[in-house]
Amino acid sequence: MDPVKSPVETLPVLIVADDLIWSSRLRAAVDRAGTTSLVARTANELATALSEASARSPVIVDLNGRGYDGVDAIRAAAEAGHPVLAVGQHEDLELRRRALAAGARRVFSYNKLFSDGPAVVTSLLEGNL
Repeated sequence: MDPVKSPVETLPVLIVADDLIWSSRLRAAVDRAGTTSLVARTANELATALSEASARSPVIVDLNGRGYDGVDAIRAAAEAGHPVLAVGQHEDLELRRRALAAGARRVFSYNKLFSDGPAVVTSLLEGNL
């Protein structure tokens, strides 16, 4: 009998980040959580990734991208049925509020995702966020 794969092993995570450091850190957190990732650095790349991915694939959006609007990226992913987390500056309360209104389940600070990334990704994949 074949072992059943957990959601962590089977769902890729879409990462929307154009900053090399943060896209690398987010990808490393996803890798450490035991699944794969796809990085989109522009709105066009995100649109393509969303059209090709399972609607259950989670999306993590860096709110401070330069090649896309973070709030628009959240809205597009949420409207397509994806669970969405956002990451951004902890002191930018207005942007965090807009991200939640656009459909992000949670908005984490860069520090939180850097220190607890694999646990956060695992919770997202298991449907706990």
